[in-house]
Amino acid sequence: MKITPNSCRIALVSGLIIAVTGCASTPKNDPRDPWEGWNREVQSFNDGLDDYFMKPVAKGYQWITPDFVDRGVSNFFSNVDDIGVVLNDVLQGKLLQTSQDTGRLLVNTSLGIGGFVDVASAIDLPKHEEDLDQTLGYWGVPSGPYVVLPLIGPSTPRGAFGLAGDTAANPLNWITPGAIGFGTGTVKTVDFRADLLSATKIADEASVDRYEFIRNAYFQQRNYKIHDGNPPIEDDIEKQMDELEAGGNGNGLK
Repeated sequence: MKITPNSCRIALVSGLIIAVTGCASTPKNDPRDPWEGWNREVQSFNDGLDDYFMKPVAKGYQWITPDFVDRGVSNFFSNVDDIGVVLNDVLQGKLLQTSQDTGRLLVNTSLGIGGFVDVASAIDLPKHEEDLDQTLGYWGVPSGPYVVLPLIGPSTPRGAFGLAGDTAANPLNWITPGAIGFGTGTVKTVDFRADLLSATKIADEASVDRYEFIRNAYFQQRNYKIHDGNPPIEDDIEKQMDELEAGGNGNGLK
């Protein structure tokens, strides 16, 4: 999936609109979420850990880290992740995207000082996001029910399997010694959490039921990425309208 400013805005706005309306209209017994009781408990645990540990650490990291260093760290991890992006490009048969992402990886690794500088974007090599969950969805593997994983957050069985595969394929997890690998993973987690501070604020302020907001936004975001920014939104809106006319409440995307 190609990442552009417009596509990011569209994804965010679409996700917010549908997630917020979903909070108002989605029945409590959402068929996508048969384990809701467990999921709410785990999300409560994750939220507590985030409020009292991860969020303060991320804010401190953001406060003490100069912007150019923060960008460099984010660029480095993004460049490493591009290895997995290329693999999933190949698995999805996206030949043009494979060549673009391979070129991006080579340019940023060499000219970009190991990926700390995003030279590729400056020469119009687009950034894409692909992962094993998207590849499995592209192949037609169903996502399975919604599940909130401890310490990780929203997922599905397909998403959890995909995350395990992506983690195993990430070279930082198998070429670095244990202590260094743990330290690298910690920095990546803190840097990623710092980048999400504004998104967390949106979720906190926009949602009536934060749990439902996050669940609906998760499905919207994954559907958006699997369909490369062109999800079948119109079909889902028509389905919701039909259900509303019949006296039901639209569930949104499956």
